[in-house]
Amino acid sequence: MIKPPLLMLVHRIPYPPNKGDKIRSFHLLKNLSQHYSIYLACFIDDPYDEQYLPELQQWCADVCCIRLHKKPAMLRGLTAFLTNKAVTLPYYYSSDVQRWVNKTVTEHGINQVLVYSSAMAQYVEQQPKLTTKVIDFVDIDSDKWQQYAQRSSGIKRWFYQREARLLQRYEIDICHQFDRSLFVSEDEATAFRALLPASIQHKVSSLSNGVDTEFFDPTVLLPEAEIYLPAQYLVFTGAMDYWANVDAVRWFCQQVWPALRQQYPTLQFLIVGGNPHPDVKALSQLAGVVVTGRVADVRPYLKSALFAVAPMLIARGIQNKVLEAMAMNKAILCTPMAMEGINAPLTAATQVAEGAEAFIQLALAMLAETGQHGSNRQWIMQHFSWQYTLTKLNNFIQPEAA
Repeated sequence: MIKPPLLMLVHRIPYPPNKGDKIRSFHLLKNLSQHYSIYLACFIDDPYDEQYLPELQQWCADVCCIRLHKKPAMLRGLTAFLTNKAVTLPYYYSSDVQRWVNKTVTEHGINQVLVYSSAMAQYVEQQPKLTTKVIDFVDIDSDKWQQYAQRSSGIKRWFYQREARLLQRYEIDICHQFDRSLFVSEDEATAFRALLPASIQHKVSSLSNGVDTEFFDPTVLLPEAEIYLPAQYLVFTGAMDYWANVDAVRWFCQQVWPALRQQYPTLQFLIVGGNPHPDVKALSQLAGVVVTGRVADVRPYLKSALFAVAPMLIARGIQNKVLEAMAMNKAILCTPMAMEGINAPLTAATQVAEGAEAFIQLALAMLAETGQHGSNRQWIMQHFSWQYTLTKLNNFIQPEAA
């Protein structure tokens, strides 16, 4: 049986699945490739990922992958001040991508598209041949900009508020134009519906994130970590050039870590993730804090940790770092924002704390009870395996008869 063609537009190359948005986009791509011939357009914003382009081809009929150079993209973004648009749109605009989309839709008779992230919707706004248009917003990007504004001041605050306002207007406009809008959790979908007129609220659905439970399995033989792992440490994993992650570890190191280190002088804190921001690198000057940089595999760092922390103060959607730690059967201590959309029951292995003092007290309690934590993996297996979460995907994009 010949697979029908599907256009898929993603703002960042969906391989390898080694950071939040790429994990979700890859598993959507992999699942859809079983039913469709995928024509994929995406950007590469990290030169490290260029080596994976040949591997990406196995799930696609054709790939248009454009290098996104950040400085020129930022300059393009500034043109938004002339057009009263969100900066995100020109930042992610490429005439090469637009030409490829136009040509591909026409040549292959494509009438279905899945857009991943609001920034990529601009490429199909003027495509009358696309009769089924689905967008995976993942989360409400505009709200993240609003959160940035709340934690900023001066010109940055003004800029972030402007981006939040204009991007929200665009998100609502996309929902009007598209047949279905997907979000990473029902919490996120409910929040977005509240922004919409009643006439289009039915277009919004949730499609939960998942975790590769075969890969994140504490019972399999794992490779050695690149660095010597201390006897006792806590761990944070994530892309360390992402502001929400930078903000989280900076807050933890400043507000929580000194109290933990005072009680446990040999305890260490490992910040594991690629492209660490200068503010993150500076944290390595603190006693007991180790910034690893990019690692080949986060699993050894998770498996040997006493527990993982996710002290997110800026967040939307579902935190993959929490799912991965739980899948490795690791206890987790996080803020309410980091648990949003996951909503796991509170146990000895799953703790939520708001504010520095509460975080300190729960962390100390968990350190005192190391080895006595319950199981997190079972919850993940029941609720967040990709096999479970993607069962609804083809209800949103129906394969056509060949």
